[in-house]
Amino acid sequence: MAKKLWQKKNSVPLKEVEDFTIGNDRNFDLQLAPYDVLGSLAHIKMLRSIDLITEKELSSLEAQLKKIFNEIKKGNFKIDAGVEDIHSQIEQMLTASLGEAGKKIHTARSRNDQVLLDIKLFLRDEIEQITVAINELFQLLLIKSEEHKNDYLPGYTHMQLAMPSSFGLWFGAYAESLADDVETLLAAWNVINKNPLGSAAGYGSSFAINRQLTTDLLGFAQMNYNVVYAQMTRGKSEKVLAQAMSNIAQTLARLSMDSILYLNQHFDFISFPENLTTGSSIMPHKKNPDVFELVRSHCNRIQSIPNEISLLLTNLTSGYHRDLQLLKETIFPAIKNLKDCLAMILLMLKNIEVKKGLLDHDKYENLFTVEEMNRLIISGVPMREAYLIIGEKVASNSFVAERAVYHTHAGSMGNLMNDSIRKNMETLLAKFEFEKARRALKELLN
Repeated sequence: MAKKLWQKKNSVPLKEVEDFTIGNDRNFDLQLAPYDVLGSLAHIKMLRSIDLITEKELSSLEAQLKKIFNEIKKGNFKIDAGVEDIHSQIEQMLTASLGEAGKKIHTARSRNDQVLLDIKLFLRDEIEQITVAINELFQLLLIKSEEHKNDYLPGYTHMQLAMPSSFGLWFGAYAESLADDVETLLAAWNVINKNPLGSAAGYGSSFAINRQLTTDLLGFAQMNYNVVYAQMTRGKSEKVLAQAMSNIAQTLARLSMDSILYLNQHFDFISFPENLTTGSSIMPHKKNPDVFELVRSHCNRIQSIPNEISLLLTNLTSGYHRDLQLLKETIFPAIKNLKDCLAMILLMLKNIEVKKGLLDHDKYENLFTVEEMNRLIISGVPMREAYLIIGEKVASNSFVAERAVYHTHAGSMGNLMNDSIRKNMETLLAKFEFEKARRALKELLN
């Protein structure tokens, strides 16, 4: 059994305790492997700047860390049996190949700030991937909105027929919803994009470390200044991101529910190619919206993650607690699920077929009551009197609509304001510093 980084000379952890405390952490740690290397590359440059390692040691450590990074990217990296975590694995590999130099890499840091840094770098990358996926879906929704701005469909309140709507409005509504979701994702980015390295176990170091140097090397906007608070961002970072993800998930779940209803034969507003739906084992006519049903369920589950994280953090004092390890089991799979859902919604909407002339059917006659009431108002009839006149016609089954819709105000069917919605998204995307972060990490590897 490999010796633990924290193990004393004559101390051997009981296997049952070791198995329970490590849990599934090693599996999730593999996702953090490249970020652990990147953090170490920045850390050793800082150690060299304050003369805690020599130039020769820096050179040999950099070369070996870059070699490990390449093995990770090739998929050849693993955590050996008996090794507790990714940090231990990399340090032991460095020590095995470089001897004393490898033993110096952990100087002036703790596994507490090391794993926190890894997670922040990981979450920063994931936010970029989620944002790119959202923007791709957003652009498609606006294209569909313009394409179908004159294709009408029924609008509902209380799931009862209400007023005429359009596919232009429907697609555009979800585009603008995603823009607001990105606003909350930007807030998560701003919280996460701060460097915790140098907080060590949560109380700093007696070494004169240069935290601004590692902040710059890793492309962070700034550092978490207070070392106690830096450790308190473990959990807060995950929770803030989970809240943003919950907003995105709510948008996708609602779009999915609409699509499930609209595909139903009693609605029959949209259709999809057969290879995007599933069939029944005994009913030959079935085209089931399984993709949307699973997106709905995945996204409903994602919406529970902020509460799960809140409960995990309940009653924790300042300082590190092993409870925080379980955050990986909550947030990591949720991120993957959300990205999968975004990809599947994009695939479905690329292949959606919108039915034409839906409102020509007699069953939608009453959708136009407000339009007829407004025409009476324009002719001089008071609103309340016009309401009663149209209501009496509906009650006596004598209501006949002109079936023409004239909506021109901002955000209505005749004036979708899609250019303004697009500009809002562009403004938000420009506030993310993805390029700065990518460039900094690329320079570390060079």
